[in-house]
Amino acid sequence: MTENILEVKHLSKDYGDFVLDDISFSLPRGVIMGLIGENGAGKSTTINCILNETEKSAGEIRIFGKDHTAEEIAVKDKIGIVFDENHFPDIFTPEEIGTFLSGIYSRWNWKSYRQFLEQFELPKNKKIKDFSKGMKVKLAFAAALSHGAELLILDEATSGLDPVIRDDVLDMLMDFVQDESHSVLVSSHIISDLEKVADYITFLHKGKMVFTHEKDTLIDEYGVLTCGAAVFDALDRSEIIAYRRSEYQYQVLVKNRQKAGRQYPDAIVGPASIEEIMLFYVKGEMQ
Repeated sequence: MTENILEVKHLSKDYGDFVLDDISFSLPRGVIMGLIGENGAGKSTTINCILNETEKSAGEIRIFGKDHTAEEIAVKDKIGIVFDENHFPDIFTPEEIGTFLSGIYSRWNWKSYRQFLEQFELPKNKKIKDFSKGMKVKLAFAAALSHGAELLILDEATSGLDPVIRDDVLDMLMDFVQDESHSVLVSSHIISDLEKVADYITFLHKGKMVFTHEKDTLIDEYGVLTCGAAVFDALDRSEIIAYRRSEYQYQVLVKNRQKAGRQYPDAIVGPASIEEIMLFYVKGEMQ
């Protein structure tokens, strides 16, 4: 069993008007990784390349230690996928979806699938076109979790869901990785959800890799320094990641808030949330 369930090395995709450029990260077993970035940052392109739905221009992708294209069928047999849109035919019922998927996945588990349908209160003989968005997402999870998947990949799967259903989804993800051979890659613009459940954060911006870090490292070390113009002018520029200025003060994203607090006692230094870190990179001014 490989230590990393997913390895992406120097992934690039050139669309002409958009380039996903040299993306590299590894997803260990037993963890949840959040993939963040503004709309158009390259999150969905990255996921589509991983799933070989989009042909990459360059780079290497290995899943379960296997090349994702050369052994695509074997690899996808152990991946559960949940997107923000329903990919099942609307004229099908959950029971018919189960029959269809049982012919695709080698480890399809009818007992597990029907238990999920019951748990999620999904009528097995009702057509999907009559389901709400929340019901469709729950059906996608029932399918994704009923064929022995070791890797779950979610692309904006919680988008547009009410808070109760979103919370149910987050609980499912945490339950899934209780088995330490399982992992989750989840793309979401709802950063507060990822702060609750993610072990790692990978941040893309304008098609480029900003960082991939353990979430706790980001929360423990990054900070926002608030100061006036005089203190800002005296700051060590190597300590500044990005900054925003208003009429009376500066807010500065720093990588080591404890050090900044000691070094600049006249400034106010506090923790930075994952969302604040992302917004500084996207909207702040860079050194």
